[in-house]
Amino acid sequence: MTSQTLESARELVVPRPLRTLRPQPSLVVTPAVVGHRGASGSRPEHTIEAYRLAIAQGVDDIELDLVPTRDGVLVARHESEISGTTDVATRPEFADRRTTRVIDGEELAGWFVEDFTLAEIKALTARERLPELRPQNTEHDGRSGIPTFNEVLAMVHAESIRRGRSIGVMAELKHASYFDSIGLPLEVPLLADLRRHGVDHARSRVTVMAFESTVLRRLSGRTRVPVIQLLEEPERRPADRPDLTYAELATPDGLEFIDSYADGIGAHKGLVLPRDEEGAIGTPSSLVRDAHRRWLTVHVWTLRAEARFLPSGLDLADEARAFLAAGVDGLITDNPDVVLAVRDG
Repeated sequence: MTSQTLESARELVVPRPLRTLRPQPSLVVTPAVVGHRGASGSRPEHTIEAYRLAIAQGVDDIELDLVPTRDGVLVARHESEISGTTDVATRPEFADRRTTRVIDGEELAGWFVEDFTLAEIKALTARERLPELRPQNTEHDGRSGIPTFNEVLAMVHAESIRRGRSIGVMAELKHASYFDSIGLPLEVPLLADLRRHGVDHARSRVTVMAFESTVLRRLSGRTRVPVIQLLEEPERRPADRPDLTYAELATPDGLEFIDSYADGIGAHKGLVLPRDEEGAIGTPSSLVRDAHRRWLTVHVWTLRAEARFLPSGLDLADEARAFLAAGVDGLITDNPDVVLAVRDG
């Protein structure tokens, strides 16, 4: 990151007094194991069933992605476009909602959450997003609806009481700049849901994440829950800051900027353990060390069991061991049962 770019970015930061003195509640167990979209290696992602399975397996936190309905309610979907994760394409009553639009610079065709009311979204059922890789999960297609953030918070609270342990929620805000542009700012319903459940405080075990720093900077002055800056693959650029690459944000200067508004980073795993031309991992980068010097926590994403996602010559357990050895604070995974066995073994 150039000094000029960094100074320009700093001017936009909302001061957050005593941020570094606040506890890191999402890391009650360190390193944490986080169920990515629930136990999504075993159930269709972002369903109550997937979240509950991850909790039953013993995760410290569940991770979910949030997008808004037309009437401004946050629901759990990985993307705004929902044809791959719901049965919307089979519903004749919604055929005329199919459209094409550009989100974060990418042209997409399909059905979009923001074109549906919550009542209409609740008429849909969830399906497996990767049926070619996880055919066993398709047995659960149609069994679950689309949960709201409000419903997930209520479920996690109930499960924490039932199991006698505190379970965290790591909530990612998707496409924040895009939703700003159409009059659906994500922080408005987010803060309302946090306050409705009494969890808008530093010890609530709720964490908010995003790839875009603009929404996180706005939130850093309005909420006391921890904030995490997500970092994509090195050459990619945030939708709200196309003048920067994620590689620049992962430098010491970039981390200093992040430290002005965030409590941690959620790094693409290649930023911590880069792969060579053959797909093998070697020596860790300096990212974990550089982040920890600024008291920033480091989660890595996403650990998956299928061979196409793994480093050359390693299985998921091997990969988990490598990241634990690299000193990360959290492992975000589709297969928490495997990763928990490594951490606790």
